[in-house]
Amino acid sequence: MTVRTGAVGRAMAPVVWALTRSVLMLCVFKVFTVPGPDVTVDVSVIYQGWYEVFRAGSYPLDDVTWQYPPAAALAVASPALLPFLEYASAFFVLVLLCDALVLGLLLYAARRPGARQAGAWVWVAGVPLLGPTVYARYDLMVTAVAVAALLAGVRRPRMMGALVAFGTLLKVWPVLLLVGTAKGRATRRSWSAAAVAAGVLALLAAVALPGAYAFLAFQRDRGLEIEAPAALFFHLARQSGWPGGIELRYGSMEFTGPQVALVSTLALWLSVLAFGWLLLWRLRARAFAVHTTADAAFTAVLLFTATSRVVSPQYMVWLVGIAAVCLVFRGSRMVLPAWLVLVATGVTVLEFPLGFAHVVASDAQGVALLAVRNGLLIVATVAAGWRLWRDSVPGRAEGAEREVTPAGRADTPASAP
Repeated sequence: MTVRTGAVGRAMAPVVWALTRSVLMLCVFKVFTVPGPDVTVDVSVIYQGWYEVFRAGSYPLDDVTWQYPPAAALAVASPALLPFLEYASAFFVLVLLCDALVLGLLLYAARRPGARQAGAWVWVAGVPLLGPTVYARYDLMVTAVAVAALLAGVRRPRMMGALVAFGTLLKVWPVLLLVGTAKGRATRRSWSAAAVAAGVLALLAAVALPGAYAFLAFQRDRGLEIEAPAALFFHLARQSGWPGGIELRYGSMEFTGPQVALVSTLALWLSVLAFGWLLLWRLRARAFAVHTTADAAFTAVLLFTATSRVVSPQYMVWLVGIAAVCLVFRGSRMVLPAWLVLVATGVTVLEFPLGFAHVVASDAQGVALLAVRNGLLIVATVAAGWRLWRDSVPGRAEGAEREVTPAGRADTPASAP
């Protein structure tokens, strides 16, 4: 009965994926019109503009909206792989292929002993919850690299390290995937491979085109985006007569006015504290099971998303992807945080693009949507951190038992041969 149920699940996941992705493609090709801002403009105008700059032989040196590591140029230039399509159409097709790749990886991983199909279903359901935005940004491509890295890390830590390096040079955050690698051989292999690969890729980027690291100055000057958790203070303050406002700066809507710089700095310090907590966990952790790397990565990405000055809607696909990897492993402790992230993802599409005018206006509906979405993120972050700590830090009987679990079961330590 279990085998039959599993076979049905494996067959149904691609069917549901195909149906939901067909709707997404119809949306980005504007067969269906979604209320709110046109989310495809980033591809047809901004990305395509950058692509023309790359073709001219340089990174965007004077465009403050270019705030991405050098390998992001590969994602932006990827539509050149499909020269028979116009730029935006080719981009959407390539994102669709990356989406399919992630599903394939998750279904393949679900065949391993101690694994399950829940991760694939998280991906099937979570991605369309973001609406067409998810196909109109390159974040899904980065998430595909991150998913591949975490799944490879179970048996091939060097491959994981190389993929993490590539992902980091695509959009920085995948470096967080290394925080939970098992101490000892797995860490030495994955971290050293990441360092070597990152060094080689960084050098190649610097040699290939001028301006590969101009993005650092543009990123440094970012302010407080109106969708970030820390921005909720100013949404409420506007209703009480706060004299500040909202401007389009560095490619996103940001608050400007009194005390914005202070709150933005406090958010940065919260990220520093989050890093300190992760470092403390890393030093204290002893029980590294096969699911720990993914659980720790999910917790780390949650921490830095919840404390970030910039939380764009497409960031949610990072969390959906890492949550999907966590739920591949039966021993994962991230079931509740993963569900909270899925609900938060569904709320996100209500605030962007559907209700973005209300968010910009800081009216009751906009504030309520942000409060719910960001509240869910914060609760998921706290729950993930608490569960990760309880699962891997000494003093918990269940963690000690997993350290001696026989090889081949779901709780086998990730560092086992």
